[in-house]
Amino acid sequence: MTDRVATEPHEQGPILKGSLPTYEEVWATPKGWRALSSVSHRVVGKRFIVTGLIFFLIAGFLALLVRTQLIVPNNTFLDAETYNQVFTMHGTLMMFLFAIPILEGFAIYLLPLMLGARDMVFPRLGAFGYWCYLFGGIIVLSSFLFDAAPDGGWFMYTPLSTREYTEGLSADFWLIGVTFAEIASVTAAVEIIATILCTRAPGMSLTKMPIFGWYMLVTAFMIAIGFPPLIIGSLLLEAERVMGLPFFDPAMGGDPLLWQHLFWLFGHPEVYIIFLPAAGMVATMLPTFVRQPLFSYGFVVAAVVTMGFISFGLWAHHMFTTGLPTISLSLFSAASTVVTIPTGVQIFALIGTLALGRPQLKVPMLFILGFLFIFVMGGLTGVMLAAVPFNWQAHDSYFVVAHLHYVLIGGMVFPLIGAFYYWTPHFTGRMMSERLGKWAFWLMFSGFHITFFLMHITGLRGMPRRIATYPEGLGWDRLNMLSTIGSYIFAAGVLVFVLDFIRHRWSGRAAGRDPWGAGTLEWLYPAVAPGHNFHAIPRVTSREPLWDDPHLMERAAHEIDGSLRGAPHGRRETIGCHPITGEPHQIVRLPHPTFIPLWAGLSVAVAAVALLAGAYLVAAAATLATLVIFCIWSWEPSFTGETHDSGPDGVLPVNAVSRLGHTHVAIVGTLLIVGSLFASLCFAVLYLWNVWPDFTTTAGLADPVYATGAAVLGVGLAVICELGKRRTHVLADTLCGLVSLGAGAALLASMRVTDPLASALGATLMVMAVFVAIHCGVLALWSAIMAARKLAGQVRAEQTLPELNRATYAKVTGAMLVITALLLCAPQLGGLS
Repeated sequence: MTDRVATEPHEQGPILKGSLPTYEEVWATPKGWRALSSVSHRVVGKRFIVTGLIFFLIAGFLALLVRTQLIVPNNTFLDAETYNQVFTMHGTLMMFLFAIPILEGFAIYLLPLMLGARDMVFPRLGAFGYWCYLFGGIIVLSSFLFDAAPDGGWFMYTPLSTREYTEGLSADFWLIGVTFAEIASVTAAVEIIATILCTRAPGMSLTKMPIFGWYMLVTAFMIAIGFPPLIIGSLLLEAERVMGLPFFDPAMGGDPLLWQHLFWLFGHPEVYIIFLPAAGMVATMLPTFVRQPLFSYGFVVAAVVTMGFISFGLWAHHMFTTGLPTISLSLFSAASTVVTIPTGVQIFALIGTLALGRPQLKVPMLFILGFLFIFVMGGLTGVMLAAVPFNWQAHDSYFVVAHLHYVLIGGMVFPLIGAFYYWTPHFTGRMMSERLGKWAFWLMFSGFHITFFLMHITGLRGMPRRIATYPEGLGWDRLNMLSTIGSYIFAAGVLVFVLDFIRHRWSGRAAGRDPWGAGTLEWLYPAVAPGHNFHAIPRVTSREPLWDDPHLMERAAHEIDGSLRGAPHGRRETIGCHPITGEPHQIVRLPHPTFIPLWAGLSVAVAAVALLAGAYLVAAAATLATLVIFCIWSWEPSFTGETHDSGPDGVLPVNAVSRLGHTHVAIVGTLLIVGSLFASLCFAVLYLWNVWPDFTTTAGLADPVYATGAAVLGVGLAVICELGKRRTHVLADTLCGLVSLGAGAALLASMRVTDPLASALGATLMVMAVFVAIHCGVLALWSAIMAARKLAGQVRAEQTLPELNRATYAKVTGAMLVITALLLCAPQLGGLS
């Protein structure tokens, strides 16, 4: 009998007493209140899913209030102010706190199981993201308690959302809460990218990866690039509201349209960020019910990647009526039309898959068919809105509301409910009801069309969106009444689904192993899933391993042969693979349960709440506490340099020092987010410079000596870290830290002649300088931690993985220093010329 294992705090791993612990002991989920320390992808994924479902129900209730207000003309059920708050919060909850987080929750739960991994590659990061999401959502919802619910629309357009027109804290609740919650999305993006590329089962090349993996990989890259513009825009708007910086004030060279550009640089890719994971679920479920592999897998992958690229060229699709130049209208109209091609390829592939088999009309299949029907209709009206003349007529009418809901509810909610019926047996070990599921589908399907199809007609008859009431006799009365009745029918369908989801936990039929007869790897284990994955990680040779390798289903799951059988080294480990070929090239050490992500999320939440309350000293203290917690987070043993026997795949290094390793891939993913944040600031600077060129004569002046010094130090920083990445030496860390601090200080000193309150351009340049200086500070802190660990004897000469990662980060930081220095001086040079 092996001894139980004691664990140290944080990530020190198991301290062995006697023989090694069993596999079940190593991967056990903490019980009781210690469950809050769990970082398992199963636990974190379920938390995202359940929390997202709760936000969906709250948002749905608010939607019913909106429809009740519009059921008859001149209704007084809600006053205008309350109506604006209700529809603003409905859109905010749906777009920011339901759609993306719940899809990321499914991804966090399913991806390791589908890919043959034992967990997400950075479990603590996923847990931290969940707490940020939960606390950010609570901040947004708590605005109701303080009678300060935002009422400027879920898009928060300026100048309506500026302090001049929206006093109090309503917009601040939105800006701080949503920005806080966005941390969850971008952290999940890094985690998903690294997990998909670096921890697939042996032999699972990219061409053998389940199609859901491709959809989520593209989605994660889109989140990493698409969410930062909104984060930057929110920070700029909050800074204008609190500090008076004139980013959107035309009198000071600002422009309200800058907010729209930044918002829709996020907002239109988000439509596809919502659609792609849901379509990936459909492409995963559909082959199960037709007993055929996905038709044209390669074309679907190409279409998904193409859609990811094109989606970033469509943001002004929402701005056709803002006075853009004609050439811009033509380009964005063409891009809006072209994006239908990869969308159509995916739809035709799904139809082709249907045609090759005989569909079994189970409940998930009904929701798949509902998705195909509704989303195609929404796509057709999208093509109509891509035509500028028609867009001018239908803009801000209920036709657009109808189109939006056909695309989002048809393209996301219907697949999501189907996914609940399909994968819930994996969550709970029990099947949901076929009878109740069919009731839920037909109520939702019929109610949806009654509600939103009629809105096309309402919009074409001239009804504008976002109005609290309307007079009689305009031809809208009966249509609005029918739409409201349809919304009640749709809500009844959702209620049936929720009751079935709750009921099945106690009275649902027990699900056996692979109850649907699926071919993907997540069904390898019995439906009553243990708290861990894969006693041994099998070699994968096809996209449907459970169909193509009968040995996998002939044996009990714990008897299957593969790599890392059990817990041979007494730790949580999984196989790390080559990103392209899928061949094993390292053993990835994973952290044990820890409260650190919860502490970090709480400290950030305290800082956010303190900012709302104007308690800036408390906010500063909470920010300092967050830095301390992250330092503790990073203070963990190094495993690079070790080698262990993985079983069939031979001796492999632990956390290999490689550009293809999971930590370096995560650094690249993080820098993609950092680069998008920086690019958003560059866009703001160039946009303001172009819109208000007169301000270049006085705005954004910088001391050229200090700016040049910052650029030179930035180049030196990159060179020092590149030369030192093969050596673990305290002097190199010290030099890197000092140069980082010097570069950041020089950059800030170059702005000493700039008055950020005098012009929008000067204020934006100041924010850019602060942003880059912060990254210099991060690099200096990183170097200090590395030096401290070496002085403490935690690092050996061959453990150079942190040096490799820091060198990559330093090169990007150096590039930002050089670009910022050029932009700081450019307005001055432009004014003198």
